[in-house]
Amino acid sequence: MKVLIIGGAGYIGSHVARLFLDNGHQVTIFDNLSTGQLVNIFPEEDFIKGDILNSAELDDAMKGGYDLIIHLAAFKAAGESMENPEKYSVNNITGTINILNSAVKAGIQNIVFSSSAAVYGEPQYLPIDEEHPKSPANYYGYTKLAIEQFLSWYDKLKGLKFAALRYFNAAGYDAEGRIKGLEKNPANLLPIIMEAASGIRSKLSIFGNDYPTPDGTCIRDYIHVTDLATGHLAAAEYLIKNRQSLTVNLGTGNGISVKEMADKAKEITGVDFKVEYAPRRPGDPANLVASSDKAFALLGWKAACSSMENLLSTSWNMYK
Repeated sequence: MKVLIIGGAGYIGSHVARLFLDNGHQVTIFDNLSTGQLVNIFPEEDFIKGDILNSAELDDAMKGGYDLIIHLAAFKAAGESMENPEKYSVNNITGTINILNSAVKAGIQNIVFSSSAAVYGEPQYLPIDEEHPKSPANYYGYTKLAIEQFLSWYDKLKGLKFAALRYFNAAGYDAEGRIKGLEKNPANLLPIIMEAASGIRSKLSIFGNDYPTPDGTCIRDYIHVTDLATGHLAAAEYLIKNRQSLTVNLGTGNGISVKEMADKAKEITGVDFKVEYAPRRPGDPANLVASSDKAFALLGWKAACSSMENLLSTSWNMYK
């Protein structure tokens, strides 16, 4: 398989790229390095520095005769999206339309898109399956839902087959230590905990301790980035083989609270870092836990690396 990974120098993208390489596929990375890093580019990959807001650069990149595109180039900080929706409109929505138009122009027929559990919003029932109502609680989630709708239309009108993978909370690092770049300005819980434990930041701020959960902090479904990578590979193989679009959750079905994760991190790192509570962030649902039964049924996929211990220990191996 010849694959173009857009955003492949980033945290998730580099893990996805590594797995595709490990399975004998030919990989080209397209990245503007705004959050991605050169240290995450492997010697056996081709690298094109380019921006999804530049249609000409995308057109040139897609002349390589690819079987599949993987799109991981959206901005992803839910809190920031509520303060700066313009940034998310331009990058996530305009950038994706540019990707789709260039793909159609190049005759590329398959795309895997990193969507998000944020498309669901506040859960009406748990665990959340793919049929759950979509009512995003933040603008980031809205952009992901809009992109899924674009993909559906391009499938109907242009025959571009897609896999929309609704991630829950990505965390952890490659167990063999092959990914070298730490996330820049992380907004997700695990790297922020690691920065507190390693002294990069002075404390961990937990946003809200008055949610309707057992300890008052938000509950999330944390999935190891290696499990996400295997989901991308399974989805790519499904598209190539079946030429049929699909939308699936990638999660574990297990909820962990922010406080539980912080307490376990202190145990694993041996560092009693400072924790303080801060006001809730707008757009943060209390509890998000996935049902991934559909991913198992269609792709044979199941989370295998996502224990709390493995999430934290593989992260700490990078930060310590």
